[in-house]
Amino acid sequence: MSDFDFSFNNEDPEKKNLDQNVIYDIVIIGAGPGGLTAAIYAGRSRLNTIVLEKVSAGGQIAVSDWVENYPGFPDGISGRELVERFKKQAEKFGAKIIINEVLSIRKEKNLFYLNTESVEIKTKSVILSTGSEPVKLPVPEEEKFRGKGISYCATCDAAFFKDKIVCVIGGGDTALHETVYLSKLARKVILMHRRNKFRAAKMLQEELFANPKVEFKLGYVPIRILGNKRVEGIEIENVETHQRENLSVDGIFGAIGEKPNSELVNNLVELTERGFVKTDEDKETSLKGLFAVGDVTDTPLRQVVTACSDGAIAVTSAEKYMRDLER
Repeated sequence: MSDFDFSFNNEDPEKKNLDQNVIYDIVIIGAGPGGLTAAIYAGRSRLNTIVLEKVSAGGQIAVSDWVENYPGFPDGISGRELVERFKKQAEKFGAKIIINEVLSIRKEKNLFYLNTESVEIKTKSVILSTGSEPVKLPVPEEEKFRGKGISYCATCDAAFFKDKIVCVIGGGDTALHETVYLSKLARKVILMHRRNKFRAAKMLQEELFANPKVEFKLGYVPIRILGNKRVEGIEIENVETHQRENLSVDGIFGAIGEKPNSELVNNLVELTERGFVKTDEDKETSLKGLFAVGDVTDTPLRQVVTACSDGAIAVTSAEKYMRDLER
């Protein structure tokens, strides 16, 4: 059993205490690193703030095995423990993290109205921190084998593949981190990427190139998944020669990109072609008073440290926005 409990009761007592007559200063939607950092800064500024989370605190970092690039932890720290520290610090400054899904947002004059599972909430400003989720593998059998050999989270499912052969698909930091973690348990890890070189950090690449349990398939793409009731193999194709081959694998881990969870605001703010939220340097969207942080935004880097920076900037900007409203 985990040392940290990230689950929440769906009948969160705080949900029942939400008052429709209260006008909050800030409502933060999403309790990932960006949202929790925003809650810390809002609490220290004595702003009337709540954090609404659909499922549980932490976002994707909560299921990350080990974080080595967050300042202050030279020996690294588990993703779950890092999130727990964020959460405790936010609660120390008065943050209320409530499990209550936001279903829609509208703005009338200078107030936002958030329709949630339980009540309608009024607030002067909103910080969107809904993150992103993995892009599904582009194979017709994805749905059939998801959870039956196809996974998007090594730390969640690696134990099922102890002493087995697995394939990781992707070429960024996430793919290589997944490979590192899987190599601790699997007999062999095949790392496949459509390009002939990786986009990931050089340190990660060096670690994997020196790992005898990792085999590389560069310049290949997946064509179809092989198997009956569970994954038994994968057919791949060389992008230059178009030559195909079958690999015998017990599991496949997808790490080919992220899809933003921006559906809540897709009719409210300007988005990129891929659906990421556009913000200015103050983290404000095209709708005044609505700010966005972290992985849901159009940013060149999606890391814990950048999401935290976004959260701090967004609260500072929201304060200025509210001061200007009072003038």
